[in-house]
Amino acid sequence: MVAAARDYCRMIEAERWSRPDWLVHVADLLPRLHAAVTALRPPDMSPLPPQRADLDRRFELFSRLRKQLGCNDGYWLEYDHWYAPEEMSGSLADDLTDIYFDLKQGLEWLDCRSPERAARTWQSGYRLHWGEHLVDAERQLYRLVQCRPLR
Repeated sequence: MVAAARDYCRMIEAERWSRPDWLVHVADLLPRLHAAVTALRPPDMSPLPPQRADLDRRFELFSRLRKQLGCNDGYWLEYDHWYAPEEMSGSLADDLTDIYFDLKQGLEWLDCRSPERAARTWQSGYRLHWGEHLVDAERQLYRLVQCRPLR
């Protein structure tokens, strides 16, 4: 899990990738990350105290990713066609940003020599938050990388 989390964070932090190559690498990495988090031992179900979010850093990363993704950012979610057919509510930049900050939080616990806390952070965050972002991002990246040429 640690290697997959570090690889993902490095990939998101990189600004040198050309958009098609970068997306292919992220698309290859997300299933590894998914397998790694689900392979962790059964989670400790006791609640973790909430962490303070740095909303400025989140918005800065989201904005950079959204610009980098361009027309590949937005996608249709399951019920968009029913409720707002003119609007796509899915955002790959949002998915990748939320996954990044949840994984980074676990890596920070590792840096503090608290591997148990890192694992609990990843597991509870996956269950409560970034797991859905991961599935949505995997689905959208599959469409972008496998089903149509990248723009």
